[in-house]
Amino acid sequence: MLLIRNLEENEYEFLLDMLYESIHIPEYKPTREELLNFPHIRKYHEGWGRAGDRSLIAIDEENQKVGAVWYRLFEENNQGYGYVDHNTPELGIAIVENGRGKGIGTLLMKKILQLAMAEGYKSISLSVDPDNSDAVHIYNKLGFQEYGISGTSITMVYRDAEH
Repeated sequence: MLLIRNLEENEYEFLLDMLYESIHIPEYKPTREELLNFPHIRKYHEGWGRAGDRSLIAIDEENQKVGAVWYRLFEENNQGYGYVDHNTPELGIAIVENGRGKGIGTLLMKKILQLAMAEGYKSISLSVDPDNSDAVHIYNKLGFQEYGISGTSITMVYRDAEH
């Protein structure tokens, strides 16, 4: 049985681990410390807990953290890779290596989409490497649509069907 719950303050390091995992760099990936301190990445976690920041984590039956999903709002003058507008939070997700392929990511995505829509957002975006075909397939299945290209990544958007 999988438990999905809000990230607690003392679990911030796990969120950073998952942020590091979520960055698709197949070869020569910098260390966690190095990568998370690049200015274009630091903006995803710096000052976490501000208005518009949300994170859910998945806990397995052995009480182990197995994944996280989160979103954050960005401004036009400080855009994330999946930036659409200042009212569309940008989503990130990662699952621990031995937890992949078990539906945990899909469940986390469904929960965070429900949460975002319940909080009044009309859309949510993400950035994905087109070579990460498993992720692209899952996002398409969940209702995300291609929005544009940012560098080497695809920006995808989920829009609330009721709006």
